[in-house]
Amino acid sequence: MVLFNKSANHQIRGFALATIAWILCSTSMGLPECRIWYLEEPMVSSPSTAFIGMWRACICHHVDNSSHQRVCHHYTYHDALVPLDIRLAQHLLLVANIIGLVGTVCAVFALQQLYTEKLQKNHDCNPFLLSAVLNAVASTFIFLAVMCNYSSVPRKEGVGFLPALQMPLFPYAQRAGSAMGVASVSAILFLLSAIIFISYSPSMEKEKLPLV
Repeated sequence: MVLFNKSANHQIRGFALATIAWILCSTSMGLPECRIWYLEEPMVSSPSTAFIGMWRACICHHVDNSSHQRVCHHYTYHDALVPLDIRLAQHLLLVANIIGLVGTVCAVFALQQLYTEKLQKNHDCNPFLLSAVLNAVASTFIFLAVMCNYSSVPRKEGVGFLPALQMPLFPYAQRAGSAMGVASVSAILFLLSAIIFISYSPSMEKEKLPLV
């Protein structure tokens, strides 16, 4: 019967953190609330708000006190309205998402080796090292994407919306949205997972407890 120990349970926690981090990273890419614009003058008939995301921008027109209408425009690689900081954040999050997925898959194979006692005879080899490095790189890329977004907020970076959306080039005020909070949590979880994986030592597998 397969034998387990407390060290292996720590690696399961690292795998769980990496999986949650990857899900949050993917979620942050789809949310439109990376930057939230507040407009000084009403567009159409009432004050409006714009949500600037990684892959789409949504314009919110308030119809009355209880309802609003949202119109979204999805970006393409040929869109001239997408500024450089969003372009950079797009690619950073996309690469981080791919690297994080590969790192999570590597952790699965390492756990399989650990639980089936197929580790290499070299006791100095850490099977989770590759996953730790990939998760750390993914965390770094996500942090860079978040910093790109936050640095554009105080500068009030503008976006050249399509004329049909009837939006100004620059907002009256803007702030970072919830998508960046989700991305930040993802980066922290990736980093914690990397720390757990890299702290694994095969020598800790000498004392094992049998499952009943």
